[in-house]
Amino acid sequence: MNHADLRAKAHSLAAGMAAADHGPDIQLSQTRHRAALVASWHIAPGSTVLELGCGQGDMTAVLAEAAGPKGRVVAVDVAEPSYGAPVTLGESAARLAAGPLGPRIDFRFGTDVLDPSVDFSEGAFDHVVLAHCSWYFASLKQLQDTLARVRPWARRLWFTEWDLTPTSGDQLAHLLAVLIQGQIEAAGSHGEANVRTAFSREGLLRLLPQAGWTADGSGSVDTEELQDGDWEIAACLDLAGTEERLAALPEPVRQLLLSQADVLRAVAKPRGNRALAAYSVTAR
Repeated sequence: MNHADLRAKAHSLAAGMAAADHGPDIQLSQTRHRAALVASWHIAPGSTVLELGCGQGDMTAVLAEAAGPKGRVVAVDVAEPSYGAPVTLGESAARLAAGPLGPRIDFRFGTDVLDPSVDFSEGAFDHVVLAHCSWYFASLKQLQDTLARVRPWARRLWFTEWDLTPTSGDQLAHLLAVLIQGQIEAAGSHGEANVRTAFSREGLLRLLPQAGWTADGSGSVDTEELQDGDWEIAACLDLAGTEERLAALPEPVRQLLLSQADVLRAVAKPRGNRALAAYSVTAR
């Protein structure tokens, strides 16, 4: 399915998401972003896809549309169905399952592919997808092990994440919010935020060969419509004000992070902060 076809279906795909009940415009922009990504990935009708870190299914819905009625998407996430707000993962999955894409999707929550009990046959999937989920991993080692684990199962890897290299000054607030959250995690105060292990595109390209993959394409992805900059700034400032998380840190680290949070407050706008760009990497 080409870019124009998927983009044209973005409205109906977004409307099928449970989160659209709470913010239809936001859901539409998130779905459009993913439709543009999938259209560039050449996922043909009838394809089998393994999606890691599926969350509430923003990408899952687009992948299922691209795969068509004869395709199949196995969407896994380590989180339990009760995770998420204002819509839980389970509620969102149930909405998708009840719609026209439901027969094409197999949601598997509470599933870690590093668990030996989770297994698929060699070449079971045409594609494996990780979309805006890799910063959730506890470490780069965990991500590397995961990519190595799925290597025999799929022919192609499609990977997208936020790009730590800003292209303009108005993206610095988003970048600073990401780096502060990453530093808190790296210093040993662990939580369940979106950002746990923030790494660069170059970091991923160094990691892929160690996991058995050979990168054969990389490009930037426009994120102009997305609200994630605002979300991460709010999450970061909330985290910086959580005494119990900061109390677990060495005092010099805590003071450094508090000072960085002061800078973030000074440079961030109340809303409408421009998100970092994203990047897409393909591998075989």
